Amino acid sequence: MKFLIKIEEAGMLMLASFAYANTGLPWWMFAALFLAPDIGLLGYLVNARTGAITYNLFHHKGIAILAWLAGMLSGTLYLEAAGIILFAHSSFDRILGYGLKYSDQFQHTHLGFIGRMKN
Repeated sequence: MKFLIKIEEAGMLMLASFAYANTGLPWWMFAALFLAPDIGLLGYLVNARTGAITYNLFHHKGIAILAWLAGMLSGTLYLEAAGIILFAHSSFDRILGYGLKYSDQFQHTHLGFIGRMKN
């Protein structure tokens, strides 16, 4: 099942790449901002609950789609690009097994546990 999810996420990453290509914006901008959503990890400096909230806020595909659509409907190209990049980043993270976080610990995601579990 995990392999099927990774294939699906790869398809969504390709969709986002195609959408970004249609914006006409330079690819260096895509590359430069691709890891920007990981700023949500800073919440873990406070505690696991705050970290989960900030991480999930910056990695939620629903928020990415809303930004993408809001940018398209309002003609705000950079908002559209931000939504696309957020969507692409979230898909890439899920290919790697990093899902939305639960508040108990970083390794507990909606896709299961990541990394090695302590015995």
